[in-house]
Amino acid sequence: MKRSWKLLMPMVIAASLVGCTGNGNTQTAPAPKTEAPQTTPQETTAKATVYPLTVKDSTGKEVTLQKEPQRIVSTSPGETEILFALGLNDRIVGVSDYDDYPAEAATKPKVGGVVKPSEEAILAQSPDLVIGGISMDEPVAAKLKTLGMPVYVTHPQKMDEIFDNILAMGVITNRQEQAEKVVASMKQDIARVQEAVKAVKPEDKKKVYLEFSPGWTVGKGEFLDELISLAGATNIAADTQGWNPISEEKILKSDPDVILYAKGITDDKTGKKLEDIIANRNGWDKMKAIRDKQIFGMEQNLLSRPGPRITQGLIEVAKAIYPDLVK
Repeated sequence: MKRSWKLLMPMVIAASLVGCTGNGNTQTAPAPKTEAPQTTPQETTAKATVYPLTVKDSTGKEVTLQKEPQRIVSTSPGETEILFALGLNDRIVGVSDYDDYPAEAATKPKVGGVVKPSEEAILAQSPDLVIGGISMDEPVAAKLKTLGMPVYVTHPQKMDEIFDNILAMGVITNRQEQAEKVVASMKQDIARVQEAVKAVKPEDKKKVYLEFSPGWTVGKGEFLDELISLAGATNIAADTQGWNPISEEKILKSDPDVILYAKGITDDKTGKKLEDIIANRNGWDKMKAIRDKQIFGMEQNLLSRPGPRITQGLIEVAKAIYPDLVK
């Protein structure tokens, strides 16, 4: 049975948070998250991982590594950024076609898309660990597993889950201390923002509307909503769950103080830029955010990739909302 576009679209957007690129392309269909990565007490000794190691990934499936991985393929930009942040540059032997940060990622062998990476390209790198986002096509992951390849799937949706994912990948790759330093630095970013906006009274919190993909916004249960809250503001879609098609009437009624959008996104059908779509909607010129020219484009990869740079995205969001408070 074919799914309707309205049912598919939230999953398309959610998957774009794993494989977003500067040209506004999106990927498809993450599976439901079932369980956060878990490890057993016997796995580590004095910050050193003990192998063989068995962990559970975000799908709840067990992944066993017989030894410390030396050849790692990542099929998701966010996970690739984590691996580089852990100092595993020399061990990364393959990345997705969309990986562009850090610059060295662009020089690595490409293994295809985020959803359907090339099995042949992955196998050609002889990896002893494959890491992918939840949008990786299940048949691809299953095929790699039948070939005896450890496949670890991630799907962090909230900030704490992003931290946990980085720490778990530190355990898997025997880079625990590096992972802890990365998380500590990210938490310092959050503390910096929270300190800057702590004087904002509840009644003075700015109302924010975020549009990441044309016609779609995000509510509770996603880290994009959490970024707005951490920045001391109120997401006008916070009364919804996950990704939702926008209600222009509701947005007009909410009259947001600030509008945020992802730079570089275009409508596939019309070719129009997202910022032009927002500015030219019927009646939206009456909204406070547009009247006061409080419309800001955010670097989409900072907002969308659940990795070490997500707190840089938070700082940029906070600067846009409260430029007098967050420097």
